[in-house]
Amino acid sequence: MAKKNFLITGGSGFIGFNIVKSLIEKHNVTIFDNNFRGSFDKFSFIKNKVKIINGDIRDFHAVNKSLKYINAVIHLAYINGTNFFYTKPTEVLDVATKGIINVIDGCIKNNVKELYLASSSEVYQKPEKVPTKEDDVILKIPDIYNPRYSYGGGKILTELFGIHYGKKYFKKLIIFRPHNVYGEDMGLEHVIPQLIIKAKNLHKNKNFYIKGSGNEIRSFIYIDDFINAFNLLLEKGKHLQIYNIGTSDKIKIKVLANLILKLMNRKANIKKSPIAYGGTEVRCPDISKIKKLGFYPKVSLKEGLRKTMAWYNKNITTSLLK
Repeated sequence: MAKKNFLITGGSGFIGFNIVKSLIEKHNVTIFDNNFRGSFDKFSFIKNKVKIINGDIRDFHAVNKSLKYINAVIHLAYINGTNFFYTKPTEVLDVATKGIINVIDGCIKNNVKELYLASSSEVYQKPEKVPTKEDDVILKIPDIYNPRYSYGGGKILTELFGIHYGKKYFKKLIIFRPHNVYGEDMGLEHVIPQLIIKAKNLHKNKNFYIKGSGNEIRSFIYIDDFINAFNLLLEKGKHLQIYNIGTSDKIKIKVLANLILKLMNRKANIKKSPIAYGGTEVRCPDISKIKKLGFYPKVSLKEGLRKTMAWYNKNITTSLLK
């Protein structure tokens, strides 16, 4: 791939940071973020290789200004974390809608012809087919009153804008749907770091509570594998196409919890608790489409968990303060 000037919105978040690291040796990278969840401090070791813009994706003037001299945009800026879906639905929708509109309008004004849009497995809601292909389901909002769907609804809007504006204004518009990406320094709002923290803090209390019955099924992809898949999209992905990024290895949450306890040398009685309203029982992607581009996951769940645990065990106090 020829050298390009990339703008990465949400670039200081978990996935954004790792994408930045993968691009800086071959491309010019600009990060646009307001640090809602991330931190610019983590870029100190590469500060001379990246340009950092502290800006709000809802501010069109700031977004438009950041797009000057840019060849390609990776749009990640969003409010993630299941808890926020329920507690900040208006903010989630605000960032989703204004963000995609500002990015597309800014790309049009600055003649940026290449755009990569982060969607989510949340657009699948409750799929009938598992593993689920990109075109297996009708994208819908099951319950307009449930704040959880502020997130999935915003991602559906992102895809709608992307596909239809992509037809008219872009030479390469690609949508990718990550499925439970995990790894070091991913925050505290996701199931794996939450289980790690619970296991680490488990002392006299032998009850280990998980959300739901524990029979809920997910598939997880380690961040290094995700980055390898994403880089294939940059090189080989097709215009106006949608790609799942994940693995097809299913695991029940109670099995995941037991595995984490075992790897951390903890013993406990796993106890169920009510699942979040609108939570999905099973989610697992069919990744045959991205496999055709040459992607195969390399990091096993056990290996990825060990690496993730090592980071959280070392940085748990710091990460809890974020």
